[in-house]
Amino acid sequence: MTTTADSSTLAATLNSIIAEHQGLEGPLLPILHATQKALGYIPSEAVPVIAQQLQLTKAEVHGVISFYHFFRSHPAGNNTIQICRAESCQSMGSRELEANIKQRLKTDYHQTTADGEITLEPVYCLGNCACSPAIRVNDDIHGRVTMDKFEHILDELLTVAVELK
Repeated sequence: MTTTADSSTLAATLNSIIAEHQGLEGPLLPILHATQKALGYIPSEAVPVIAQQLQLTKAEVHGVISFYHFFRSHPAGNNTIQICRAESCQSMGSRELEANIKQRLKTDYHQTTADGEITLEPVYCLGNCACSPAIRVNDDIHGRVTMDKFEHILDELLTVAVELK
């Protein structure tokens, strides 16, 4: 958030979120989840505001954000792809799939493709062990993923309908 309008919008959003959750026991996690839901990530400018309102140190708030892999400190791409790294998926070839996906997207974990379309994230378990290896694309879980299946998913994800008049 670099402009005054952005700063005032951020402040208003945070104040609303904090006011809504501050009365809860242990409000930090709900506030962080709500902030990320509203903004798409948790900007560094939010940390001191949240810390002050909850009477925590900035280090305590930052520590929670950095501990939980779900929280982002930078905007994500238009789509998020998570690759399961749990034992079941690994035993069914997720490491090779992971390497191929990284190569195909020309990106690594916690990064976004150059066109801003896809953010790649690791996840420990998607709860789809019977259909390993698994990935989540935005909110959809896909099982028994091969590179061919991934290419099909990627094509569908990036295909834009064009209306001809």
